[in-house]
Amino acid sequence: MNFRNFMLIIAVLLAAGLFLVGCGPTETFDDRLQAIVTARGIRPYEPPPPPDPALVALGEALYYDKILSGNRDTSCATCHHPTQASGDGLPLPIGTGGTGLGPQRQMGMGRERIPRNAPEVFNRGAAEWRTMFWDNRVMLDEDGEFISPAGNRLPDGLQNVLAVQALFPVTARDEMRGDRGDVDVLGQPNELAAIADTNIPAIWDGLMKRLLAVPEYVALFQAAYPDTPPEELDFSHAANAIAAYEAAAFNLYQSPWYAYLNGDRSAMSDEAKRGAVLFFGDAGCAACHSGSLFTDQQARVIAAPQIGPGKGDAAPYDYGRFWETGDPRDKYAFRTPPLLNVAATGPWLHDGAYSTLEAVIRHHLDPATALRNYDPAKHLPPDLQDSFQTNLAVIEEMLGNVDPLLAPSRRLSPQEVAALVAFLEALTDTAVTDLANIMPTAVPSGLPVTEN
Repeated sequence: MNFRNFMLIIAVLLAAGLFLVGCGPTETFDDRLQAIVTARGIRPYEPPPPPDPALVALGEALYYDKILSGNRDTSCATCHHPTQASGDGLPLPIGTGGTGLGPQRQMGMGRERIPRNAPEVFNRGAAEWRTMFWDNRVMLDEDGEFISPAGNRLPDGLQNVLAVQALFPVTARDEMRGDRGDVDVLGQPNELAAIADTNIPAIWDGLMKRLLAVPEYVALFQAAYPDTPPEELDFSHAANAIAAYEAAAFNLYQSPWYAYLNGDRSAMSDEAKRGAVLFFGDAGCAACHSGSLFTDQQARVIAAPQIGPGKGDAAPYDYGRFWETGDPRDKYAFRTPPLLNVAATGPWLHDGAYSTLEAVIRHHLDPATALRNYDPAKHLPPDLQDSFQTNLAVIEEMLGNVDPLLAPSRRLSPQEVAALVAFLEALTDTAVTDLANIMPTAVPSGLPVTEN
């Protein structure tokens, strides 16, 4: 056979997908992926049982009702909105006092950005969830006990970590509660903002007083908790309902990857299959993004660019998990995010520092180069660009603490990075972009459901 004929045969095999770089002479990426799935026992996501409809109905009302914010101007949906892939489309959220929705939302006078990105809430009803928040400050420990900022003041009867999580945004001043001296949208003093920050139970009690003054809420609580007299209701009952609604409304997992694992080998493109082989193989992504949720729920240091106001005494920096453990190894550590529907949920990372998945991947491949060369003008809105922290000593400290799992065995070509992006896109349920119809048109308080 002459050289020309040999090259023609190779060209035909390449076009047919039968001869691929890194595979055997007749092995496709589909074959390799099937082998990985079998060897690792990879299984599709298993949705949880549907929650009680009466509890979901109560949770739906609460989720969209701005009565839960001190100034009656912000709801859970403000930062976790159906039309924004259950997030807000912003690097860092704009809470109480703000106007508008999603990337168009504007800051209120005298307010500042919330320090951490508003995470999506997809599939949070899964039994696998045992942590909440970017710093894992809400956890279910090995003994089945909840760990949270409330300590021993956590109310009884909470059903899962998602319900525990729902207790805390309403207590945060920048997110929902407001500042002392605030007047709400009805022209009334904000009584919740007057409560001391340390008196969390009083904030929850104040919210229940608001809710139970609305006859429709009394009826909804009675339907959801028929055996509990109104005088025995507390905010844990509301939190359970919010969690039930989130678990029901945002349970979206039927992606091409889900179909592939269920036997449809044509559900994913060849490029996505190549990306999956890299994801579970040489790129090392699955070391942290593991399980059906694609997260090990551990807090890890990846040296993400620090932007925004920062958090606590470390401002303008955010020390992440360190504030919860005091362990120097946790300084700048944040929880591994889940990846189901990830392509729809940017900006990405704990502070929304990156506006493209490609940039996120490249950061993971080489945190040092990515952090030192980070260009805020490429990824951030104008009001956040100057907040990028460039202190070289801090940058070196972050890089010195990077998790050793962020050291893949080899560099990836642009084509391989594109394949990884294609795989991440294959984790997306098509219904993610069609959630506007799940919103109610009205809530019991009579406050507007839409943003101003």
